[in-house]
Amino acid sequence: MDYRTQYTFPSHYFENNGVRQHYLDEGPRDAPVMVMVHGNPTWSFYWRHLICEFSKDHRVIVPDHIGCGLSDKPQDYPYTLETHINNLQALLNSLEVNDITLVMHDWGGAIGMGYATRHPEQIRRLAVMNTSAFFRPVLYWAIRLSRSPLLGDLLTRGLNAFLLGALVLGTSQPKRLNRTVRTGYLAPYRSWHDRVAILGFVRDIPMRTDHPTRITIDEIEARLPLLLDKSMIIFWGVDDPVFTTEAFLSGWREYFPQAEVHELPNAGHFVVEDAHERIIPLLRAFVTQTGEPL
Repeated sequence: MDYRTQYTFPSHYFENNGVRQHYLDEGPRDAPVMVMVHGNPTWSFYWRHLICEFSKDHRVIVPDHIGCGLSDKPQDYPYTLETHINNLQALLNSLEVNDITLVMHDWGGAIGMGYATRHPEQIRRLAVMNTSAFFRPVLYWAIRLSRSPLLGDLLTRGLNAFLLGALVLGTSQPKRLNRTVRTGYLAPYRSWHDRVAILGFVRDIPMRTDHPTRITIDEIEARLPLLLDKSMIIFWGVDDPVFTTEAFLSGWREYFPQAEVHELPNAGHFVVEDAHERIIPLLRAFVTQTGEPL
């Protein structure tokens, strides 16, 4: 079955410095705004179940990061956290949105919280899913291998091992990633050329103190208290081998003790794939209970 039977949304494009960024813009234009930020190696396809639900009464904006999904994939481009934050800021500024409910997964957490800590006045509430916005000195073995010199290029760009591995290791319910869903995840990443940002994201993980992105993540971490007055909900696939509960969920609890936390058993890193039926009513209740802007 064609994955586009599940991804039926019309495309929109925003051009920034000569590069086109693809995004979805669903729901009533005058409705409360919800922005969903994906990670690596996914794209806006990851959010399809939540888009269908929340676009009933929200304006749901879902970008594909440059190099990802249906966005341009320039080969000589700074695929850094700072650049992705700036791209999100430019897109949202162009759309003139505010009072945002920000929903984040994987690298989308650092990107989204990078935007949020720089523009806390734009944020209404936060929804966090298996991600980080602070440094932890842990790196999953498969990611370490995928970012190594030369071998990382072969594995990640040549053999597409990072994405294929994520589709195996990222879920606790492999039957959910049937042929149609797998095709959806793989569709934008068919070649060495198309996988440039996947490798860029992997190599941008700032494990060394002298890594340029370490400065960016440290600045985000230092500014997290600026968001303590925002309502936050956390959904966590407890089977995630990358963003573990011990290393990362504990960090979110430390920084945001007021957050509503849902640890989801039988759910892995791709928590929305494994548990969207559980997430949707909880997120719906959270949005309702925390009130909409006047």
